[in-house]
Amino acid sequence: MTISVDPGLLPLSLDLPADPQSAGTTAPDTSITFESLGLPLPLVRTLDRQGITTPFEIQRATVPDALAGRDVLGRGQTGSGKTLAFGLPMLARIAAGGRARPRHPRALVLVPTRELAMQVNDALLPLGKAVGVFLKTAVGGVPYDRQIDALRRGVEIVVATPGRLADLIDRGVCQLDDVEITVLDEADQMADMGFLPEVTELLSKTPANAQRLLFSATLDGDVDALVRRFMTDPVTHSTAPATAAVSTMEHHLLLIPPHDKFPVTASIAARAGRTIVFARTQLGVDRLVTQLAAVGVRAGGLHGGKTQHMRTRTLAEFREGRTNVLVATDVAARGIHVDGVSLVLHVDPPKDSKDYLHRAGRTARAGETGAVATLVLPKQRRTTLAMMEKAGVEPAQARVRAGDPALAELTGAREPSGVPVREEPEQARRSGRPAGPRRYGDRPTGERRYGDRPTGERRFGDRPAGERRYGDRPTGERRYAEQAPSERRYHDHPRSERRFSGDHASRSEGWSTPDRPREERRGATGRPRARSY
Repeated sequence: MTISVDPGLLPLSLDLPADPQSAGTTAPDTSITFESLGLPLPLVRTLDRQGITTPFEIQRATVPDALAGRDVLGRGQTGSGKTLAFGLPMLARIAAGGRARPRHPRALVLVPTRELAMQVNDALLPLGKAVGVFLKTAVGGVPYDRQIDALRRGVEIVVATPGRLADLIDRGVCQLDDVEITVLDEADQMADMGFLPEVTELLSKTPANAQRLLFSATLDGDVDALVRRFMTDPVTHSTAPATAAVSTMEHHLLLIPPHDKFPVTASIAARAGRTIVFARTQLGVDRLVTQLAAVGVRAGGLHGGKTQHMRTRTLAEFREGRTNVLVATDVAARGIHVDGVSLVLHVDPPKDSKDYLHRAGRTARAGETGAVATLVLPKQRRTTLAMMEKAGVEPAQARVRAGDPALAELTGAREPSGVPVREEPEQARRSGRPAGPRRYGDRPTGERRYGDRPTGERRFGDRPAGERRYGDRPTGERRYAEQAPSERRYHDHPRSERRFSGDHASRSEGWSTPDRPREERRGATGRPRARSY
């Protein structure tokens, strides 16, 4: 198999322009438009309404080959526009082929996390509506019902995590026989997370001649096995080297004493501006959120152990500015785009250079400026510096303690308020009622009180004259004592009918009866048998 590489697209200059449309790329060629790339006019008009008029570098490189039906390997730094790079040609090709059969999607997008699946779906949904293509997410942590109903009705594109899609296939509600295009987004992370066997099995269920589009920030490791097995003569487009040396991003390595780790973290989290704090474990995330709340810093926690409802709500609060601090594991390091993140703080240094690249990529997106700070204990300094050198980063090093002016100068740290944050119950937030139980006198002004009934409402004794009262039964109505003799009443059973006791057809049934001789109702000893229930 031969992989053709366009040499003109490989290493690019790191002198980035200020234009947000060209973040992480070379200067945009304004003569190239989405229409000139061969996309349908409905897609072009929808992009124009969203204010997207100039293609990113990765989009200019990959869209023509993807529209032509070729297998594509695309590598671009985080925030470089990979979602539209595979989404636009996929929508254009699927729209030209008609509706999907029930339970048989025509295109498949595999992603490693639920948040990334929802982000991809949100980005492509308005574009799909413009060309009559239906999309549906299939992710874990949410009920199966809506996903199953959508597949039974028929959807053209399924954006899924590998585990949930495998479950739907096992339930017999999804088949991949009609899949024409398969997209792997963040393929290297799926391999790192152990999804490679599931991804391989899912790809083997798709037709051998289906188009494959594989996009990631890095193309290495186990991804090569997928390329060799499932891709035919792929063309590779690379728009950025695998480093985080972005001119709009500052990198700081903060050397701290062990007992100052939380005070330094709390003062940085209390800064003005949107901050993402990365911890290594789920327990560490939950503990840090609780500790920050105790010193007056409101923060949301995000990790794989939370329900999808909680994860969605936490991300929404962070995006909308209700929470300025997001504490997360690496689940938020890939593909999650939030505007205006000015600082990424590594409370726990990442384990390898790829994790550093993806964590750092949450800031300085779309041409904005940002900073990345890593807290390092004395015993972690050597390994952390080696990891950052592999990532292509030369950080500015500084020894700091809580309250140092240098810490405030580098990160904008300030002293937390010290007033504990009280989390409002979700029901209280939805209804607008103050948190806590209702007390006497807390009723809003507009609520009804005793004695507030309007004059025209009915009261006791206000029954109109024409209504029936007790004793007003017409003469012709039947009363209890006036029933015909043939009607059965309580205790009216004829003597010939069997009753509960004393008249069973056979005494061998074991019931004690009044007319059974006393000797029969005694045990072998002559004593009465104990009654059992």
